[in-house]
Amino acid sequence: MKIAIIGAGNMGGAIAEALLSVGGYTITVSNRSAGKLERFAAAGASVTTDNCVAATDAALVIIAVKPWLVEEVLKELTSNIDFSQKTIVSVAAATKGEQLCQWAGKGPQILTAIPNTAIVNLASMTFLVPVRAEAETIQQVKVLFDAMGQTLVTDEAHLSAGTALASCGIAYALRYVRAATEGGVQLGFRASEAQAIVAQTIRGAASLLEAEGAHAEAEIDKVTTPGGLTIRGLNAMEEAGFTNAVIQGLLASVK
Repeated sequence: MKIAIIGAGNMGGAIAEALLSVGGYTITVSNRSAGKLERFAAAGASVTTDNCVAATDAALVIIAVKPWLVEEVLKELTSNIDFSQKTIVSVAAATKGEQLCQWAGKGPQILTAIPNTAIVNLASMTFLVPVRAEAETIQQVKVLFDAMGQTLVTDEAHLSAGTALASCGIAYALRYVRAATEGGVQLGFRASEAQAIVAQTIRGAASLLEAEGAHAEAEIDKVTTPGGLTIRGLNAMEEAGFTNAVIQGLLASVK
């Protein structure tokens, strides 16, 4: 499949790197600043500063520009290229499907995808919203993003919650890593050692949840013995408002 990625910023660049890593796709990356394109050319992508050149032969066009540029880019593309047989995937946050349809016109199939930055390591949690797309196309795009992590097909009403859990969630999880690392330093480890310990512990915790039917509370119970160290630590965290702080942070992310 030929894929054009319009925009080589943080998300567009991460998607390009991921797809080049996966292999099997012909990738063209477009960006107004030529300097950002050099690393993609070195990795085997075609590059251009002309969006229309990038999209002309592509079956799938990923729009990865800032939200306030989406309208301009879509109107530029659809005014100069026949999009009747193409699929557009917008990864611009907070851009409504209704707007995409209006800006792109009646021709292309359209989906919204919201990955997170872990896509660069093929570990994204991506939310995929069919705006105007056939079942076969939805499956095709899902397979594409599944190659770069996990994908949930959902509706637009759930995008804000998904963004809070998975996109903002990257920052929230890393804030825990930072806090636990600081605690590790206070306990006597070097900062680099503490971070490595915490990262591996989180990796291990996540792996426990991958088993079918696994539940976080059940895994917590396995290491929480009566009168033991873990329950003391958990109760101290709850006294400091740990669970409520997480929930309030998530709720604040969708306001």
